[in-house]
Amino acid sequence: MRTMLTWLMVAVVLGVSGCSYNAIQSQDEQVKASWSEVLNQYQRRADLVPNLVNTVKGYASQEKEVLTRVTEARARVGSVQASPKLINDPQAFAKFEAAQAQLTSSLSRLLVVSENYPQLKSDANFRDLQAQLEGTENRITVARNRYIKAVQDYNVTVRSFPSNLTASIFGYKEKPNFSVSNEAEIARPPQVNFDGSPTPASGANN
Repeated sequence: MRTMLTWLMVAVVLGVSGCSYNAIQSQDEQVKASWSEVLNQYQRRADLVPNLVNTVKGYASQEKEVLTRVTEARARVGSVQASPKLINDPQAFAKFEAAQAQLTSSLSRLLVVSENYPQLKSDANFRDLQAQLEGTENRITVARNRYIKAVQDYNVTVRSFPSNLTASIFGYKEKPNFSVSNEAEIARPPQVNFDGSPTPASGANN
């Protein structure tokens, strides 16, 4: 009797919510795809760090504190298991975001410090790594913004009536999102002029 009643309730909910199940499925897949791209771009950045640190060390070994902070920040990023399941765990997601923000801050400081070393700035390898880093940061911004939008759409659906009934039955919950308020600060490195004067990073609209 209880089983029959449960299935009757499911049928009623599905009848009320119409095709919202398909919408939830579609948006959930979009969130997963967007998240995969975020991870891909963050990994691209992490892969650049060792070469960047070694290149700077060759010209500015005395900047030990800055180099150490970048290396440690990169290690913290690597210690966070960035799996697809992370987007369903708010605490793990927050830890991941904090680690990435710390690495961004450390890399920004490294670029500013590099301005004090003309020979480093003129090194072809350093200039190439800097260009790759800046390009990757731009791709990270795009990927994060796509993820933010995908999660916003998904979360609205699973909170809204009557699709929230379908979401509840099938176990779909809200997903954690990046902090939109400080998106520009986190996602963009400082823009450095090669005349020796660092300029503040430009803002971004989200």
